[in-house]
Amino acid sequence: MTENIVQTVLNAVGAFFIIYMIGYASFLFAAVVVGSSSLYGSKRRNILKNELQTGYYVPVSILVPAYNEETTIVSTVNSLLAQEYKLYEIIVVDDGSKDNTSQELIDCFNMRRINHPLQNKIPCQPVEAVYETNAYKVPIILIRKKNGGKADALNMGINASRYPYFLCMDADSILQYDSLEKVVRPVLEDDNVVAVGGAVRPCNGTEIKNGRVISYHLPNKILPCMQVLEYDRSFLASRILFDKFNGSIIISGAFGLFKKSTVISVGGYDSTTMGEDMELVIKLHAFCRENNILYRIRYATDAVCWTQVPEHLKDLRGQRRRWHIGLFQSMKAHSKILMNPKYGLVSFISYLYFLFYELLSPYIEVIGILTMVLAAVFGFLNAKFMLMYMLIYVAFSSILSLTAFFARIHTIDLRITFTDILKAIGLCFIEVSFLRFILAWVRITALIGYRKKKSKWGKIQRQKINFD
Repeated sequence: MTENIVQTVLNAVGAFFIIYMIGYASFLFAAVVVGSSSLYGSKRRNILKNELQTGYYVPVSILVPAYNEETTIVSTVNSLLAQEYKLYEIIVVDDGSKDNTSQELIDCFNMRRINHPLQNKIPCQPVEAVYETNAYKVPIILIRKKNGGKADALNMGINASRYPYFLCMDADSILQYDSLEKVVRPVLEDDNVVAVGGAVRPCNGTEIKNGRVISYHLPNKILPCMQVLEYDRSFLASRILFDKFNGSIIISGAFGLFKKSTVISVGGYDSTTMGEDMELVIKLHAFCRENNILYRIRYATDAVCWTQVPEHLKDLRGQRRRWHIGLFQSMKAHSKILMNPKYGLVSFISYLYFLFYELLSPYIEVIGILTMVLAAVFGFLNAKFMLMYMLIYVAFSSILSLTAFFARIHTIDLRITFTDILKAIGLCFIEVSFLRFILAWVRITALIGYRKKKSKWGKIQRQKINFD
């Protein structure tokens, strides 16, 4: 009797796990097909080319929050000065760094201390000093403030900004020469756009000069190389598909454009969460829908930001832990969206996807694996069927990863070596089979004690970026 109950329970859990994985694979398939078709369609229509016919430029304030970024901050600012754009300002907010982040900027760009009164439209930690230089094509402003976290630093940048749109980016990232022009294009096309996300790609192993990719190679180290495949699959899948129905609920903190007045109306970034980027986007959805405001949140596929990804497993674990905590906090804070007709497809597709296939996925996947192990122990497992199923799933996921990778490479006219092709093919199997489950365990344990470090900056070992 007991054996029958155990078998029934294991069969039920196993069936659910298989259905869950089939659902996820089906979503990825649809998303990658739609994403790849959009990329190639855009290339054929020349939308990916640099064509601002009117000569009109949206004024943009570029905000760069920084904490202990002395290794990369100068390269980041230089990449911003290399933009082929005419109307913008650069604001670096040093959130109480303990290294020479501020001094590197002051010395490199010959900045001078000024009195710069700020409007406190969004509460944030106080200013300690303000520096400025007008010796370059656009103003560069450095604000050193008391430590308060990344969200607090961004709020300070919003308070200091002069222009109606702001672009936030990480201090370990660099923009391509035409990225600013391309990320503002949706704003020129539609007055109702309140936010635009861009594509983020790992720059490990890439040489960039004056904002242009001179040499592109997959990273030499295995871990960052697998992240290249992961990033391309992620951005090609969910971002483009959700953009089709105004359903994007996350814009990467490494590269996003926002309408300042709307962001101020919702209270700016939430400094109590680790996922300030996702929380802000969900908050914009909620604010606009509850106030019957016509709005669009877009994704610019051809606007590229190059960022450093962790090269050590310890750093990667810490990064993904923060991401999962931020996801949990954002979805918990806006749980009213779930199954709420007022939010349309954002509720019934976007929120459900992130709930089941992002937030809960590591728990479901690990439970599924444990169920298979228990079924094998009790002799209930059809080992041949399960092995065949797992091999098909790994092969299917690997093909989707490679499709996303090569579609992105081809549509932005990058060239890779035959060695890199072989490396991508080989590592995609490892990424799907092993790295995925290692990170699943990291996310399972992420919520243990997370409240103790909710305003901490993440620590990743940086390398100097090959920019010029």
